[in-house]
Amino acid sequence: MKAFKYFLVLAVFLTSLIFVQPDSLADRPKISKNPDYVTLTEQLKTLTKAKEKQAQLEDYTPEQIEQKINELEFQKYAFESGIDWGQCSNQTGKTLAIYGPEPNLDEDEYSEGAALYFLGDGQTTEDRWNCKGVYLPSDVNAVAINSNGQGQELTGGVVIKVPNGTNLVLKTNPDTGAIEFSQAGTQVVKSTQVNWFIPNVSQAIVDARVTNAPTKKA
Repeated sequence: MKAFKYFLVLAVFLTSLIFVQPDSLADRPKISKNPDYVTLTEQLKTLTKAKEKQAQLEDYTPEQIEQKINELEFQKYAFESGIDWGQCSNQTGKTLAIYGPEPNLDEDEYSEGAALYFLGDGQTTEDRWNCKGVYLPSDVNAVAINSNGQGQELTGGVVIKVPNGTNLVLKTNPDTGAIEFSQAGTQVVKSTQVNWFIPNVSQAIVDARVTNAPTKKA
């Protein structure tokens, strides 16, 4: 009788292992809680519906809708592969003001907020530390590649969002002095879209700051 009870308990235990979800085994945070993933998924649904109905969206041509869907699907794949962070590399010859996780935030806790950090020249943010965005000082000009592959001039005093799963490299053009972004489809974030602190300062003020962003070891 005892042997039968032992066998029954063992069978129940093994059955529970078979049906347990992979996320719970790995104890990974669910990406469905990530605000960026939620927004990305909603955008993808909207664009996919428009494509299926052959509907015209404001500021988007049918070709741009198709291209944007491809970009979002690529970002979604990165999320679902476990890469829920972006990386920033500074090759500008100047200090960069970047946005990252708020202090004292748990690793498995997602937040729509961000804190301001400073990344030194020649440095790259460390792996798994989420570089969320880059602040362009008020007196800095930049050139980014839009989703159509064309150069887009940006004026200072704005924030550029760093998509999850990408390594954004910033360099200074030696001829024009403008900062160039390696990442296509760069998105300018307005102050009304995020609850981040967006200052209005010059590059000289940023250069005077002590660098404090977590970086990869050389």
